[in-house]
Amino acid sequence: MPVPVDWTWTPDRDEVESAERRLMAVHAHPDDEASKGAGTVAKLTDDGVRASLVTCTGGEEGDILNPAMESHEIRTRLPEVRMNELAEAADVCGYSTVYLLGFRDSGMPDSDSNKRPDAFVNADFDLALARLVRLVRIERPHVVLGYDEHEAYPHPDHIMAHRLTMAAWDAAADPDFAVPGLGSEVLGPPWEVRKLYWFHWSYRRMVLLHEEFLARGWESPFENWLKRRDNDDAVTTSVDVSEHIGRARKALTAHRTQVDPEGFWLKLPEEVIADLHPYEEFVLVRDRSSATASPGHPETDLFAGITPP
Repeated sequence: MPVPVDWTWTPDRDEVESAERRLMAVHAHPDDEASKGAGTVAKLTDDGVRASLVTCTGGEEGDILNPAMESHEIRTRLPEVRMNELAEAADVCGYSTVYLLGFRDSGMPDSDSNKRPDAFVNADFDLALARLVRLVRIERPHVVLGYDEHEAYPHPDHIMAHRLTMAAWDAAADPDFAVPGLGSEVLGPPWEVRKLYWFHWSYRRMVLLHEEFLARGWESPFENWLKRRDNDDAVTTSVDVSEHIGRARKALTAHRTQVDPEGFWLKLPEEVIADLHPYEEFVLVRDRSSATASPGHPETDLFAGITPP
């Protein structure tokens, strides 16, 4: 099981470079890695891809959403509990390493936690970028998974994770990138990521799930989501995860404080999900490969167009 490590930790160089295909996912909080792309990561790691996970915050402001986990003991140990949950979920997905970028959960906009100087949203951007650049240059991923602008769900940490990931595309490849106090020997030699994706919940996916909930006489949690989203055709990549839905759910349920086993995430049976929409979807937003992905002609593999060394 990968124990979450500080961003300054260095893995074995031979272990990293022996993997012909490498992926890095950048997430805001513990549990985000299990709700966004977990099936795809599980599928890729089963196929020999080295996957590293960067978690930007400790999730300290997360609510306990599972009534069975509500206790004074859990609340007083919540940061530690969430780290244990993160390690378990990352292990289920197949991540080789979990890096902690080292910032505190900012909470929702205008909350007291948003004003804390150690909150991710208040971090010195260049310093935070340098930490992520170091990890990119150490892990040398061919593919990076990140977030869109998060206009529909404007959580400060998700927005900050988006900004950093987009900036790292250029900074990690720039031999002149520098930050006071962190020399080139700390940041390592430049690395060009080949492809940068955003995780994407397609409108079609939400409609299919919404209709299935209603057909079963259930209240649909997707109703409000659909109100915030227009019909879109942004998907460039659609990965069939029908054989990995169980793994993705197991990763999600590892976050016992955050996920109610009776909640909407797990309400539909696996076989129904596999029948309705057995895909995880992404948008290719930066590309140095020979890929030809487009919304009209989606690819089925995040590593399409990347030739192994």
